[in-house]
Parts: sequence; structure tokens; C-alpha cells
Amino acid sequence: MILPKRAMLALCLAVLPLPGLAKELTEAEIKQLVYEAILERPEIIMQAVEKLQREQEAASAGAAQTVLENNRDTLERDPNAPVLGNPEGDVTVVEFFDYNCPYCRRAMATVQGLLKDDANVRLVYREWPILGDGSVFAARAALASRKQGKYEEFHWALMGMQGRATEASVIRIARETGLDVERLRRDMDAPEVEEHIATSMALSRKLGFNGTPSFVIGDNLVPGFVEQPQLYELVNQAREAAK
Repeated sequence: MILPKRAMLALCLAVLPLPGLAKELTEAEIKQLVYEAILERPEIIMQAVEKLQREQEAASAGAAQTVLENNRDTLERDPNAPVLGNPEGDVTVVEFFDYNCPYCRRAMATVQGLLKDDANVRLVYREWPILGDGSVFAARAALASRKQGKYEEFHWALMGMQGRATEASVIRIARETGLDVERLRRDMDAPEVEEHIATSMALSRKLGFNGTPSFVIGDNLVPGFVEQPQLYELVNQAREAAK
């Protein structure tokens, strides 16, 4: 990290205070004192950088929590988002995912295990197709399948497929799942499909997510793949916090 000179000066003064003197000295005198201090204690530079990083991380965390609270209803209770697991569950897990994301596919078994082991989890899916045209086609098809009552079955089939999700592979799996493909294609252009994807894009940007999978569990924003023990622990934390 390269800091502007004034920022470095301020940070050095913070980690090496000059009691009662700073406001009486000129800027040139302060710079000379800091320069001499750095020569004597070069570790001041690292202390200054670490202090700045801690402050930036705290500020980012606070901003993310504010965004989370302001958007919690949309994240957890959007009627236009698919819900798996227990619709009345006491803990909501929100997953942003892409059908062409290998880590999302890897997370499938972990998420399925959670739903099997914990009957009080609501799983809200945010289709977030960011890995190309195939991802967009798959997301639209999956959302459209809701009108035929086959979202969950189709979702797991797409997530467990071999190779990339493309128009051809998605349509093949749709037929295997028993979907009316002609109707599916028509429903893919429905306004609610476009709205869901647009909302996912907006929410992910606000929350600072930059890749899939990403999870929201209680007050925790969790970017990236989550191992099963960590996922279970985050769910338990959310449950305890809600009591």
C-alpha cells in the first residue's frame, strides 16, 4: 500500500505522538521530527500502515452492516426470489450464485446437507449470472421454471450438470426434468425474471460482493465458498442472535 505523504505524516504522528508539541511546530519541523523518528524506529511505517488498514476495515464493515440492515427485507423476504428448505424457518440463508461457477457447484452438497440436517432453515436463492451468456440463459430458464412448479428440481439438475451451462445444455436438462420447453422459452422473457436478476445485481453491488458464491447469513456477509462446519456455525450464530 502506497500512502500519500500527508496521510503517512498523520499516521506516523498517530503512532508516535508528540505530546503538546504538534500544534506549536511548523509543518517542516514536524516532518523533520517524523523523519528522524523513522530513522530511529523504521517499524513506525508498518505500524502506520497497519493502523490505517484496521481503520479502513472497520469503516467498511460498518458501511456493509448499514447496507445489510437497509436491504434485509429485500434479501430475505423478496416474493420474487425462490425459497427452498422451510419457508417458515427461523434462520434465513441467502445465496448469490451462478450456474457456471465451479465453487457454487461445489457448494451444492454443503447446502443440500444443511437443508437435510436443519429443518428450520429458509434458503433464499439470488440468481446472479455474471459468468457469460450461458449463465444468463440458465438463470432466466431456472426463474421461468417456477411457473411450471419445477424450480427446485431444475435448479439441482443445472447445478449438478457436467460442463458449462449453455443454451443447448440448459434446454437438454429442461427436457430431462420434464419441463415444457416452448413455454419455458416464453416465460424466460417475463418481467419478473428480469426484475429478479436486476435486483440481484443491485444487491450484490451494494453489499460489496464481487464473485460467487456469496452468502448472507444473519448479520454475516460471507463471500466465497463456505465449508460445511463454518456454514453450520454461521447458521447457529444467526439463530442465537435472533433469540
